[in-house]
Amino acid sequence: MAGVALAVGAVACFGALDTTTKFVSTSVPLLMALWCRYAFQAFLTTATVLPQRGMSVMRTRNPRFQWLRGALLLTSSLLAFASLKYMPVGEFTAIMMIAPLAITVLAATLLKEHVSPLRWILVVGGFAGTLVIIRPGGDAFQWASLLPLGVVVSNAWFQVLTSKMARTEDPVTMHLYTGWVGTLLATLGLPFVWTTLPHWWLWLALCFMGLMGAIGHFFLILAYQRAPAATLTPYLYAQIAFAMLGGWLVFSHVPDAWSLIGIVTIAVCGAGGAWLTLRETRLAMEPVEA
Repeated sequence: MAGVALAVGAVACFGALDTTTKFVSTSVPLLMALWCRYAFQAFLTTATVLPQRGMSVMRTRNPRFQWLRGALLLTSSLLAFASLKYMPVGEFTAIMMIAPLAITVLAATLLKEHVSPLRWILVVGGFAGTLVIIRPGGDAFQWASLLPLGVVVSNAWFQVLTSKMARTEDPVTMHLYTGWVGTLLATLGLPFVWTTLPHWWLWLALCFMGLMGAIGHFFLILAYQRAPAATLTPYLYAQIAFAMLGGWLVFSHVPDAWSLIGIVTIAVCGAGGAWLTLRETRLAMEPVEA
């Protein structure tokens, strides 16, 4: 239950982060907003942890994986920020939540893992829901609708790596590396996009984005330490509800009927895939009768 509560808290933070990102996207350059989000997380985490743990907290068994994990999250954030500039928060979040289904495809094609026919049906259903939201060829279609698919791919690899590393790595160390890798990489392009913001409250919004990102990812790492991924995944779909709530409160946006059908299809197929994983895990752990 602690893992579930932490996972729900994490996706609530992510919903607030995405809503705020869309709010500032019309006034703040993309890379500048991204840098502020990561810099706030990095400095806040370091100022909190370093006095208590010292430099030993930076020791890691897998420095290359730490850098790879940070780079994957930065890529995911960059594509997400670009998506939110053009798309409603709820529809964007729903497309992003097909990541667990994408992991199934990666496992079957790259890792040669066995995938049951029912799981393939759920994967097809999830991608069908995505097509209903994007509606390629329709009047509502725009090229930016494809950006969340890039978020899905990078986020899928990020989640797999997080789940693997959480078994042996200190969550605080992982959190520190995530913030600093993102900050350092974003700093490379910062001089080309930096600008003076027209309103003071935009700085406040950028700090809020960093706070929500920092808390959300730390909660997610702690959740994976307390419960298996298959148990947590159904609850991660609560992020769609938080995103739709944020879109309604801040932008007065309500998805149309087709988008709602797509959102529900993705949520049902994703949660069904997680339930199937949990069921298969339990069956595998049952003792075999003599």
